[in-house]
Amino acid sequence: MAATAELIRGHWTRGEPGRDAPEQLVVALYRWWVVAMTLKTLGATWDICWHFRWLRDDLAPPHMINTVGTAIVVGLVVFHTYTGIGADRATLRWMQWGLGIFLVAAPLDVINHRVNGLDITAWSPSHALLYIGTGLMSIGLLRGWARYGGGDRYSYAITCFLWFTVLDNFLFLNQHQEYGVLGLAAWDRGTPYADDELLQFAADDLGRPLDRIAVEHFTLPVPDWVYPTWAVLTGLGTLLLARRLVGRKWTATTIAAGYLAFRCVAWGLLAAADFPISAVPFFVLAGAVAIDLSFQLAARIRPVVGAAAVTSVSYAALSLQETYLAAPPADYSTALYVVVLFAGLWWLFQFLLDTEQGQQLVLRAQTMTGARESTTPSP
Repeated sequence: MAATAELIRGHWTRGEPGRDAPEQLVVALYRWWVVAMTLKTLGATWDICWHFRWLRDDLAPPHMINTVGTAIVVGLVVFHTYTGIGADRATLRWMQWGLGIFLVAAPLDVINHRVNGLDITAWSPSHALLYIGTGLMSIGLLRGWARYGGGDRYSYAITCFLWFTVLDNFLFLNQHQEYGVLGLAAWDRGTPYADDELLQFAADDLGRPLDRIAVEHFTLPVPDWVYPTWAVLTGLGTLLLARRLVGRKWTATTIAAGYLAFRCVAWGLLAAADFPISAVPFFVLAGAVAIDLSFQLAARIRPVVGAAAVTSVSYAALSLQETYLAAPPADYSTALYVVVLFAGLWWLFQFLLDTEQGQQLVLRAQTMTGARESTTPSP
């Protein structure tokens, strides 16, 4: 830490993006990114659980954890911008735009809930800006790490973690239904997770007495087609892109397994602290395995056959989870168009990454993680 602090002080001078700097300093900066994103992920995970129990509180502990992570991000982006170290111009723009949108969205979210009430709908416009801002930052972070992070001995682990943050950012929206389905079941048992003030607020917000309809509107406010569609197209789409860019076998499975392990640990800690619990999307792991196995197929048939395999396996696993464990209600007929959209997404990734610029991006990512697989389209 002392050596890193000395390097930071010694390089706190104005520079152009992409400026040369000691490898130790660049790696330290990106390790601080890992700390910041960890805090933001922990804060967000606790936050949605918090709001299934109590009314909104601007100074709630989850918000404070997230704020500390955001403060570190601000400091890092300022350092990258002023010194030009650890980020080229394109990387810097992704980081700056992402952070800017997030910082604008945060007060807008506070105003939105002062005007409109309950802070629970994960799909609100102000929340969407928070996700978009975080997503853009993650793109810049992944791009910068792929370009400058090759000297770290934990390169592959950090790469998987950064893709984990992208996956978590997308699947965070689905946590509304995952908490909601168990929240509604708790109401039906006569032991609701939410306190009386929150339940009454939810009923007043809908303009009806406190009954099951009001609680269902509070816990499961989106149509049943949203949950599986979003999980496959965004969650598994993220894992597909990670597998293609990183290039190592079982990359999608590794990231999905890490995400589910995190969700299980969070589930245990929150349950032990008597907080609401959620369904955990174990079916995502089946889709991730299908993605990795699909890369054994010839490139020309991979988008169609792979999309069919991933979609069918994911929906089958979701059905089993709903039957034997717990899962939000899902419209399984959506598989008919999800498979088409996922095939198109797969083809688009393959087309873009097979261009010269895309091949260079793949090569940098694979060199960084020590991947041995070829960057050509064939397996």
